[in-house]
Amino acid sequence: MCAASLALPACTGQPAAQPDQQTATRPGCPADAFEPGRFIPLPAGSFLKGADPLYPEESPSMRLSVSGFAIQSHEVTNDQFAAFVQATGYITEAETAATSDDPAAGSALFLRDADGRNGRWVLRKGATWREPEGKGSSIAGKGRHPVVHVTLADARAYAKWAGGRLPTEEEWEYAASTGLPDPANRFSGAVDDSGTPRANHWQGVFPVVDEGKDGFSGTAPAACFPADRNGVHDLIGNVWEWTDSPVDEARMIIKGGSWLCAANFCARYRPAARQPQENDFSSNHIGFRIIRDAAAPAPGTAR
Repeated sequence: MCAASLALPACTGQPAAQPDQQTATRPGCPADAFEPGRFIPLPAGSFLKGADPLYPEESPSMRLSVSGFAIQSHEVTNDQFAAFVQATGYITEAETAATSDDPAAGSALFLRDADGRNGRWVLRKGATWREPEGKGSSIAGKGRHPVVHVTLADARAYAKWAGGRLPTEEEWEYAASTGLPDPANRFSGAVDDSGTPRANHWQGVFPVVDEGKDGFSGTAPAACFPADRNGVHDLIGNVWEWTDSPVDEARMIIKGGSWLCAANFCARYRPAARQPQENDFSSNHIGFRIIRDAAAPAPGTAR
């Protein structure tokens, strides 16, 4: 299905030349910043939901109270998801679609020309978490990258196995809002005062050219960018994240923006930003992270 609810360019079955890729402008991600499976406890508190709304769906602003919980410090990675699949034999919805006779079945993939310009969406059968650019591609060397091509059901299945759950929209926004480097500047999770990227998003004119000032033209490995004030990485940018808050029977809210969010296109790299997304949709810019209730014991082994 096309990502119509994300207001993206039209989907097409035609192939494109270039998958997302790391640019050469950023040095390697610091190894000591990444603690796989680490959870950050957040105390109960309150926050202003929909603070400084930019789009109509972000209003009205309201102060809400949230119970304490623990949030994974990074998005669920390919390595984590692979451990889940190995333990359970789970098959994602995109993998099921890859073997379907339905010509409209597939997962969404944002691709560009060989020179990195003129991005567009394709609906590609065979694009899965294992083969993110389609048949023949792989996640070799990308174990630390966020898992993508996962639907709501896939994310829920992993969360249950890992002893957690998906955050509600309110829990997610509470974590992101209270972690902002500058609480008075709702864009501070994306860029600092000098305009230097603090998160993985699109610099330049979308979808014509990504200048790659943040060092990436696709997903970034978890924890490449500094943690926020709560010690959490990548709530802003990198990949959109599923929440467990419904819009209606067919759609859930996703939060945080992704490596495709640009100032001229969506500017949804803010805590208040919210998007409705079809539950059965998957793409190479949507992932997730999990939380655990404050009273819930963690499983015996780190996942």
